[in-house]
Amino acid sequence: MASTYLSRTPSSAGSTQTGTFSAWVKKSSTATTNRIFAGFIDSSNFTTIYFRSVIDEITIQHQDGGSNIIDKKTTASFRDVNGWYHIVVAFDLSNGTAEDRVKLYVNGTRITSFSPNTNPGSSDTIDINSTSASVLVGYMDGTYFNGSMAHVHWIDGTAYDASAFGETDSTTGIWKPKTAPSVTYGTNGFFLKFASAGSLGTDSSGNGNNFTLNGSGTQTQDTPSNVFATMNPLENYQQQGTYSNGNNTYQTNTSNFTYNFSTLGVSSGKWYWEVEYDAKSGGTDQPMIGITSTQPTNTDQELGNFANDFGWYTDNGTGYLANNNSYTDEGFNAYTVGDIISVALDLDNNKLYFAKNGTWEKSGDPTSGATGTGAISITAPSSTPLGAYFPSVAFGTGSYNGTFKANFGNGYFGTTAVSSAQSPSDGIGLFEYSVPSGYKALCTKSINAQEYS
Repeated sequence: MASTYLSRTPSSAGSTQTGTFSAWVKKSSTATTNRIFAGFIDSSNFTTIYFRSVIDEITIQHQDGGSNIIDKKTTASFRDVNGWYHIVVAFDLSNGTAEDRVKLYVNGTRITSFSPNTNPGSSDTIDINSTSASVLVGYMDGTYFNGSMAHVHWIDGTAYDASAFGETDSTTGIWKPKTAPSVTYGTNGFFLKFASAGSLGTDSSGNGNNFTLNGSGTQTQDTPSNVFATMNPLENYQQQGTYSNGNNTYQTNTSNFTYNFSTLGVSSGKWYWEVEYDAKSGGTDQPMIGITSTQPTNTDQELGNFANDFGWYTDNGTGYLANNNSYTDEGFNAYTVGDIISVALDLDNNKLYFAKNGTWEKSGDPTSGATGTGAISITAPSSTPLGAYFPSVAFGTGSYNGTFKANFGNGYFGTTAVSSAQSPSDGIGLFEYSVPSGYKALCTKSINAQEYS
């Protein structure tokens, strides 16, 4: 949603003191303002909920005539860019206890530590149900939400706690959504499920309070109950790169050329993903796509610098295998801008396979098991520094940059949907090319199934 948001203006007024906001949000950026929700009249009169820039506190703010009537910032920072946060804010401004007039819950737990901690008076009002205020999801006054949202609710006239919208899974102990909460939405209440890619602003509460989509949002396979891998903006040596499209698009920077790797790694099982080499800023093609098992310690360590890291590298029209700080010609073709590279990682047999535009290199067969037809033999994960392998990309020069669009099963390269929508045998994830039998998308459901099988 980095330049996308939803908006509507109520046609009739609702409660100006009581209501509840609930949403599941997955951030793609830190240290920036991430606007979640707002009732906006103008820059001096608004109610808003957002992640504050610099240190990522959750902030609840209401201004009237430029003065802060509500100003609550959590003392804790919320910087996770891999998992989902469930955020609930209950407004009950007429409550006799000042501290209970605005309640915040994160993942089912009430947050009580704020600084500053300005609570409203019992006769104050909020702007969310006003006919003179725009109701905004993912935006306010020039700032957006960068990431994904799911199950966005607004309740007009009732203050609910987090248990109305979520519950603890009895098996895993993890906080999870209630997909059909038993709540009363009131006049201006709404429920945005984002169930259809073509109608992201549809209200599923029964009220018909539909929103207008501003920009070009996309529907992701990533949900609070199934988190897909992305590239990792918190990795120390590539924070100056550019991340977009839910951190699935990554552009290297020109000050160093070490590698960036994914948020999820694996130590067993069979895994499949795709990376489109999308662009370069100049010079020759020098993309590197593969896997890593080692945390970089310097800015000049390319993918394949270490003994147990492997990258398919193109340089001046020739394909190489990068491994152990050397480049060998093992029969790989070159690839260039626009090519889609498939990676099949078999950790049952410790084999690695690459394909270009659907054709496996070296006549590889990812289903060949221990035979490893056309495969690269790799070290068992248990003998590597990180104990797991992570998908990784890099560009082999610090003079230019390269752009990579990863598809870990979300079904998109950037904002372009895959054309053929192939799924693994377990039905989880969407890919451009056929997924080899037995291989899965890199996501928490498939990882959990592997661990407990």
